[in-house]
Amino acid sequence: MKLIDHESQPKDEWRQGVLTRMHISAVTGAMQLCIFDQWCDPGLGAPTHLHAVEEVLTVMSGRAEIWVGDERNIVVAGQSVIIPAGNKHGFENIADGLLHVRATIAAPIFEASYEDRSELSRRYVPLASIKG
Repeated sequence: MKLIDHESQPKDEWRQGVLTRMHISAVTGAMQLCIFDQWCDPGLGAPTHLHAVEEVLTVMSGRAEIWVGDERNIVVAGQSVIIPAGNKHGFENIADGLLHVRATIAAPIFEASYEDRSELSRRYVPLASIKG
């Protein structure tokens, strides 16, 4: 059993006004899941992108507009959206306060293809695989 202390994990600024804490991924030893939290300032979130695997977005606090393809929904704390693999999606904080979203992706390595080519892509992989 591996114990992971999430409070000791760093928050990274993925883009201005969006902080991310990677909880579970290949970096922490996961084989099938990636779980991370994001805190987004008003008007910010995740631009349209897609993953090769299924994702679940859960609003932990705040209010978000989440889109999958052409469908858009207002999602509040305690609600989740299941995003099928390969579907373009994104979300935006539509409230005045901070939005807290938890993402669960059915792969241990976070990878995304963004519609906006200027968006910085990130991969979370174990350091051993980078060096080897």
